[in-house]
Amino acid sequence: MSLVLPTYADVVSAAATLKGIAHRTPVVTSATADRATRARLYFKCENLQRMGAFKFRGAFNAISNLTPDERRNGVLTFSSGNHAQAIALAGKLLGVKTTIIMPLDAPAAKKAATQGYGATIVNYDRYTEDRDAIGRRMQQETGMTLIPPYDHLHVIAGQGTAAMELFEDVGELDYLLVCLGGGGLLAGSALAAGALSPSCKVFGVEPEAGNDGQQSLRKGEVVTIAPPRSIADGALTPYLGQLTFGVIRQRVTDILTVTDPQLVATMKFFAERLKLVVEPTGCLGAAAALQGTLAFPEGARVGVILSGGNVDLAAYAGFLTQP
Repeated sequence: MSLVLPTYADVVSAAATLKGIAHRTPVVTSATADRATRARLYFKCENLQRMGAFKFRGAFNAISNLTPDERRNGVLTFSSGNHAQAIALAGKLLGVKTTIIMPLDAPAAKKAATQGYGATIVNYDRYTEDRDAIGRRMQQETGMTLIPPYDHLHVIAGQGTAAMELFEDVGELDYLLVCLGGGGLLAGSALAAGALSPSCKVFGVEPEAGNDGQQSLRKGEVVTIAPPRSIADGALTPYLGQLTFGVIRQRVTDILTVTDPQLVATMKFFAERLKLVVEPTGCLGAAAALQGTLAFPEGARVGVILSGGNVDLAAYAGFLTQP
């Protein structure tokens, strides 16, 4: 059976659902970044979104599209942090109980925030246990609706509204750089780019240690890797989703990788120059631009989505003080 992939019409519908609920986050620029890259960079600050990341968009849109019976039974998901917080907050706003399967090594700040929004947390070991299997079992046992972090039509559509707003605010772009974990943000962004800036080249950026997306695009099928280790905790997915890969394969120019030291350097840039707290995962796209992974023609217009700002303060201080 062929997959029914999301379309830009789904992104438009999600935008209507999110209007007045999700923040329309600002777009900032930097003369220093422009000089360094010889381009014009536009940073979409989803680190300033509700609960601190773009994930709120997809989570709220997905829960909003549930039936009354599904809402009564509650929502289940698995996440290392940002989707967990997003589902928890969206559930609180919509009066839906939520349960989150989280890895033992998820950042403490993200776990605390998730619990603060009223969710129940179930811990697992990401290196020895399969979160998908745990989720399926709990779904069967409880009757809750499973909303995965990225491979879900309404999640992808919701995430695409971030890029939709970026194009609406700054016009057409030559390049768009998007953080890549499971592919929800990249797939949604690619749908928005295709409709609002058809000539824009869309690139996904993932941690060098976890380049399953890059391998998948090269091979033409979803590639599964061992659980990766990187400071980009929000992008440590071992494989893309079927829906996200379907869109990415059709609409994404290429997938790039960056190293942890490049992410640290980029975090320092945002803290020092723009006074922005951006988590390591949120720096993936920006690192590809600022650290020279992708070179641009002079004067190119480049959009970069800063996907989140949820980072433990102790860890953040450690990153900023690295030599």
